[in-house]
Amino acid sequence: MPTALIADDERLMREQLREALGKVWPELDIIAEARNGLEAISLSQEKQPDVAFLDIRMPGCDGLEAARSISRHAHVVFVTAYDQHAVAAFDQGAIDYLLKPTEPERLALCVQRLKDKLAASPTDMGQLLALLGTRLEARHPNYLQSIQAGVGNSIQLIPVGEILFFTSDDKYTRVCTSTTEVLIRAPIRELVTQLDPGQFWQIHRASIVRFDAILRVTRDDRGHLLLQLRGHSETLEVSRSFQHLFRQM
Repeated sequence: MPTALIADDERLMREQLREALGKVWPELDIIAEARNGLEAISLSQEKQPDVAFLDIRMPGCDGLEAARSISRHAHVVFVTAYDQHAVAAFDQGAIDYLLKPTEPERLALCVQRLKDKLAASPTDMGQLLALLGTRLEARHPNYLQSIQAGVGNSIQLIPVGEILFFTSDDKYTRVCTSTTEVLIRAPIRELVTQLDPGQFWQIHRASIVRFDAILRVTRDDRGHLLLQLRGHSETLEVSRSFQHLFRQM
């Protein structure tokens, strides 16, 4: 029975991938889950999985750094929130990857490729990883770490890790945490390019939500998806254009 490790700093993303893999590769035994790159390396050395699914962006030691060690004895698949343009870097490097959120058809293709590879030893990925890292860094500048908002005569700095969601009207964008709410002038279309897509998802032309703040996804009588959040009473609606993000949930 083939074995696998999943590494992602977001628990919900690990659960989503585990569930999706169970549907397309039921004989796969997921023997370990890691919350960061260092933990992934340690568990990989201990458990010796056949396959490692590694998130690119993890705190401390990211997926690329972890893969330098893990790829010596396991076949590596990167799970990434990078957009379709950056995916060209993966294709040119002949490295398996999955985009978040995982599409069933793309996952099935990845699984078939892995099955074909399992009989052979993992490929040395050292040079490919160095090339991939350079290309991805060139395409993606550093994301916002905090939001600045004018409050009276002062400026308030809000770490993005505390922000639950953004919603906007014609003039202002609301920035909401579990304890505070401020207004900024940056539009949603601008913010979505500056926030880490591994943490924040646009769910409506006027809304962005932090993924790990989602407590529950429900569907109303009209067929619309509604999000309930941790630490906030407001319910957010997912527009039809973005419902595919929650297909696996």
